[in-house]
Amino acid sequence: MQKKELKIGNKIISENHPCFIIAEAGANFRISNDSKKNFKQALKLIDFAAKAKADAVKFQLYRAKKLYVKEAGYADYIGKKKSIYNIIKEMELPYEWLKKLKNYSKKKGLIFLCTPFDEESTDELEKIGIKAYKIASYTISHIPLLKYIAKKGKPIIMSTGAADKKDIKKAISVIRKTSNNQIALMQCTAKYPAPLETINLKTIPEMKKQFGVITGLSDHSREPHIAPIGAVALGAKIIEKHFTTNNNLPGPDHGFAILTNELKDLVTNIRNLEKCLGKSEKKVESAEQELHQFCRRRIYAIKNIKKGETLTKENIAILRSGKKEKGLEPEHFEKLIGKKANKNIVKNQPILKGDIK
Repeated sequence: MQKKELKIGNKIISENHPCFIIAEAGANFRISNDSKKNFKQALKLIDFAAKAKADAVKFQLYRAKKLYVKEAGYADYIGKKKSIYNIIKEMELPYEWLKKLKNYSKKKGLIFLCTPFDEESTDELEKIGIKAYKIASYTISHIPLLKYIAKKGKPIIMSTGAADKKDIKKAISVIRKTSNNQIALMQCTAKYPAPLETINLKTIPEMKKQFGVITGLSDHSREPHIAPIGAVALGAKIIEKHFTTNNNLPGPDHGFAILTNELKDLVTNIRNLEKCLGKSEKKVESAEQELHQFCRRRIYAIKNIKKGETLTKENIAILRSGKKEKGLEPEHFEKLIGKKANKNIVKNQPILKGDIK
């Protein structure tokens, strides 16, 4: 059976808990050829994620030799005449940083997450006691790696960019066969940046229905708020968004990432939206009680009515009661027409049950 909730560190992800927000640092720590500067940038990104009050900060762990063939050529979407193999090689996160980044994240009140792209990277993350695994979209068909990660018994958050229902079904089946049922699916569009018309938020509740899992959104659009806010409104319980300190820094991910102030606003907006979403039960809220009593309509005399006089639409009406004594509810109005008053009723006084024969 699929678990109804995931526990990652001290956070619970479920229908009854706040949305889990992942600040995706990715490879945006790389700003130069100087390793010390890059490490400082990684710490700075963690600082900004903490200030934004995200739940987790996430990096990516890969090695070019285990990710691309050397002759893979150029990636057109990046727009540079440089081998994708060499680009990935430059963005490799050193293994020796992992424990330091995790400890620093914990110090800042964040859960440290990292996406492994091969078995060796997975082992390195196991060494530091990673709490959960994020699976990149293009790993969804890497069945051996999915099995390897799933057997670690940790929660798995899997992106579904450039995948269809068949791909997702097979990946989930592979994971569940390892007796790991801690799965969440992320709607994702494999385009950088992703045009808003490609985000397809309606997939989120549909995947939840089809696969019986927690669902969320990994958003690659440059617009900072629209897609994540819409996703949460549709039931997303996990939001992932790339962020950076400067869109003009070198590297393929800086350009479509949101800025640190936008990340902070995004988290605030999601939390405010969650307040608006409330509960599914329709009831009179405590905040409505004053006007519920003040503005709700009741039945009142609009003329002086003598004992024995017939009630008509000319001498009684349905009016808002304000702070006056409450008359009968409007549902009784039509039944009152034609009835006789059994006492004198003064104009503007409520019509009560005992006033009528």
